[in-house]
Amino acid sequence: MSVAFRRESDDEHLEPKFELPIPPGPNLVTERGATLIAAKVAEWEAKIAAAQADGAADDILKSLKRDLRYWNTRHATMEVQPPADGEEAAFGTKVRYRLNGKEKAVSIVGDDEADPAAGLISFSSPLARALIGAGEGDFADFGGKADAIEVLGVAAL
Repeated sequence: MSVAFRRESDDEHLEPKFELPIPPGPNLVTERGATLIAAKVAEWEAKIAAAQADGAADDILKSLKRDLRYWNTRHATMEVQPPADGEEAAFGTKVRYRLNGKEKAVSIVGDDEADPAAGLISFSSPLARALIGAGEGDFADFGGKADAIEVLGVAAL
């Protein structure tokens, strides 16, 4: 029989479900980040329990369990970092800087606690990599420009 006349199962046409991507590199976190990750694990466990109690469909439970696996993995691999000394930009510091004539401030944190709109950037972001190691009064290269960033101040979180 020709393949054109063969009925395939409906499952063959569904989009594959992948695990949530884990950011590459170490899972560095601040104390705040460790608390946030633990809260996420508890939140997803509660969502699964509620969905099971309501008799949710298998596809919903699978999706919830996938999210829980992500947070369980992040919890198991987290490396809580000691507080920074605040002498130079590093993981766990708040950095005030000038870029393109505008003063800004960011805190360098872990991947899961990053929220750029709130001024929290991941230690693996290009801006954080440019700032790390610079102290007050130092200049850093950024965006292909030499001395594009002037560090105005550094403080421990």
